[in-house]
Amino acid sequence: MASGKSSRSRVSTTGVVSKGNNAQEISYQLEEKLKVFKTDHFDPDAFVQSKCQTMNEKEIRHLCAYLLDLKKASAEEMRKNVYANYTSFIRTSKEISDLEGELFSIRNLLSTQAALIHGLAEGIHVDSLSTSHDGFAAHEISSFDDKEPSEVEKWAVEFPDMLDVLLAERRVDEALDALEEGEHVALEAKDKNTVGPAALLSLQTAITEHRQKLADQLADAACQPSTRGVELRAAVSALKRLGDGPRAHTLLLNAHYQRFQYNMQSLRPSSTSYGGAYTAALSQLVFSAIAQAASDSLAVFGDEPSYTSELVIWSTKQTEAFALLVKRHALASSAAAGGLRAAAECVQIALGHCSLLEAHGLRLCPVLLRLFRPSVEQALEANLKRIEESTAALAAADDWVLTYPPAATRPSCRSSTASLGSGVGFQPKLTSSAHRFNSMVQDFFEDVGPLLSMQLGGPTLEGLLQVFNSYVSLLINALEDEDAGSVKVRTEAQQIALLANASLLADELLPRAAMKLSRESRPPEQREWKRRLQRSVDGLRDSFCRHHALDVIFTEDDEPRLTADMYISMDGNVDEPEWSPSPIFQDLFIKLNTIASVSVDMFIGRERFATLLLMRLTETVILYLSDDQSFWDDIEEGPKPLGPLGLQQFYLDMDFVIHFSSQGRYLSRHLHQVIKDIISRAISAFATTGMDPYSVLPEDDWFADISLEAIARLSGRGKSINGDRDINSPTASVSAQSMSSIRSHGSS
Repeated sequence: MASGKSSRSRVSTTGVVSKGNNAQEISYQLEEKLKVFKTDHFDPDAFVQSKCQTMNEKEIRHLCAYLLDLKKASAEEMRKNVYANYTSFIRTSKEISDLEGELFSIRNLLSTQAALIHGLAEGIHVDSLSTSHDGFAAHEISSFDDKEPSEVEKWAVEFPDMLDVLLAERRVDEALDALEEGEHVALEAKDKNTVGPAALLSLQTAITEHRQKLADQLADAACQPSTRGVELRAAVSALKRLGDGPRAHTLLLNAHYQRFQYNMQSLRPSSTSYGGAYTAALSQLVFSAIAQAASDSLAVFGDEPSYTSELVIWSTKQTEAFALLVKRHALASSAAAGGLRAAAECVQIALGHCSLLEAHGLRLCPVLLRLFRPSVEQALEANLKRIEESTAALAAADDWVLTYPPAATRPSCRSSTASLGSGVGFQPKLTSSAHRFNSMVQDFFEDVGPLLSMQLGGPTLEGLLQVFNSYVSLLINALEDEDAGSVKVRTEAQQIALLANASLLADELLPRAAMKLSRESRPPEQREWKRRLQRSVDGLRDSFCRHHALDVIFTEDDEPRLTADMYISMDGNVDEPEWSPSPIFQDLFIKLNTIASVSVDMFIGRERFATLLLMRLTETVILYLSDDQSFWDDIEEGPKPLGPLGLQQFYLDMDFVIHFSSQGRYLSRHLHQVIKDIISRAISAFATTGMDPYSVLPEDDWFADISLEAIARLSGRGKSINGDRDINSPTASVSAQSMSSIRSHGSS
């Protein structure tokens, strides 16, 4: 055992090592392949040409297609990364912009301090000269005092007074020109040493002080509510010209914010009649202010990234604040009450105004959609809940009689179901609760239509499916227990009306209404949704078939009518029986005939559903017989064996089922196969007695004559013959040789 274990461990270790070596080898090979791209002199054109020389046209086309796919994937990945990190990018850009402004201020401060230090140093030097060389210094000073001041020095003395006048008269452009000229003169005087240190320091100090005064004056003007339009842009542009662009842009945005905040004081939610008016007024204020701010920003600052980023951040913040106000004063009440139409109107108004900003490069609709979505989903759920509750209340008062839609609702039904018939508009026959359900659904989809941009197609379809399932559950409960709940269904016609309601809604009306969401939900999703509707209807149909099958199989006292004793006991009688199908199968035929006659009027143009209903009901009874183990235990094991008469009666009953289901065109291949298997099992049980079953079974014509005579008698018409069957029926060929095929199947 130890050696085996060690050998396994060695194998495992070897495998791990080999896998590790393979990984290293693959990594090394990949690195070698990528080296060509890492060189500084990589030539992509030469690289592609070297690769394409050995390739044929098909391979080159494949390579081009592959490269295009890579390009698209790369562009999509870059777009996702940009959106994922957009907030961080904007925040970083804003910080860089602020830092640039601070660096500019520091540069001015350092320049001023350098000039001051230089002036102090010059002054100390002059003092030292005066103390060391008294005679010479005095001579120099006296000669300097006697010297006439230059034109530059005279201009420097008058410069501060000129700036004071320009600032006092608010001649901004002239003041800016003067400051620029002063900076130019100071720089030239410093380089050529044409002005004394004291005068140069005085000039630089005057420039700095008046620059700050002008900046404060412009900022104060930009903050005034009365400053608008051209004046605001001029003030901001002048502040930018002074070198304080970040502050200027922030003041521009704040000015627009203060303006629409002031205008909003006159807007009160209580003064509007409904949420749409409030939303429209508020949208006009907010988005027009954002649009004007964007125009001013572009006019003054251009498309410089730092300012554009600040504009996006500011606009997003204002849009979020706007969305919160709309949710609080308009959407909240509509959503809570299930007012989907009112909620949709508010959203559409807001999106309509917001979409106009795209012309200014601002795409803010996704921000609104993200913030509005929870409220709209709440309205959607409340609306669906209202439809569900209303339908349940209407079902309790429904008389379950199929009628055409009321005159008041026909136009909407016609528009929603047009072209279902041939030619004129289709008018569906439903009961009153189903008509109302259909009308509410049509209105519901009209309300949801404007909200397609919010990607609510999936939740809408899922919610409507749940409402429909709830309606079908009411119908199923009414079928399975007549005294359960508030829905009362008594007759077979009423029960079939339930099926007519559900099938028409699932097959035609609901899918056609859902086509309004086709722009958002994809065809595969709608097909799957329609299949789920069908499964719900199948559940109702199965419940109907189960209910009526149990009525046939059991008595009112829940005693089984289909037992093995009804066949085994026949051979104990001396007299020859009067051959006829067993009562349980005659009752099954009568029930199927009744359902078929009622369905003719209820499923006009939709006969296939009626056929499937009859087919499913017949299968339910026969499958019960096939799966009844106690029945087959008695047939195959006793208490006494199945005799010749019992076998003939069983064979006759199955032949009767095949004939009437074939004439009614609801004999499915599955049903036919189950009957064949049942007969074969009975024949095998009889063969265990040692007798030849085919020696006691009459010819097929004998069974066919009795079955057809019973069908004619129970249908209330004359005796039918084989030639009366429609040979063009898709199931007629099955019945023509049905019993012969069963016998051949049993003998094999």
